[in-house]
Amino acid sequence: MTAASALRDLGFADVDALLVLYRHLNAGDAPPPPEAARAVFGHPGLRHFGLFDGEALIASCNLAVIPNLTRGGRSYGVIENVVTHADHRGRGHGQAVIRHAIAQAWAAGAYKVVLTTSRKDPAVWAFYESCGFDSGDKRAFVIRRPAV
Repeated sequence: MTAASALRDLGFADVDALLVLYRHLNAGDAPPPPEAARAVFGHPGLRHFGLFDGEALIASCNLAVIPNLTRGGRSYGVIENVVTHADHRGRGHGQAVIRHAIAQAWAAGAYKVVLTTSRKDPAVWAFYESCGFDSGDKRAFVIRRPAV
């Protein structure tokens, strides 16, 4: 991370920049309607973090802190949509936003943080392990809604 970098919570004013950054995550995704974006940023327990180089949003992830009735009622965190602009990869920006999200989960009382990826690249898996995640701790299963 450079001295000119700033890491902060994202808000409604950052939606357009975040949607542009998401093109580096899933290039074919259609943007959501504006009301959906407002609903996402207004959802309690869901935070988006962004790393800026000057005015440019170059890395982001989101964190959901989910209430829980096990583990003594302690919540857990889920990190999703980790993305770094292709021109800024390999410089620690992704790690910075993930480490920030983890710190925020711990501050919210979460007892664990879960992250899943659909990437099959072992280098991506090694990246998440370098952030402290253990790929052997749990197994994730995914089901997707059938097309209607």
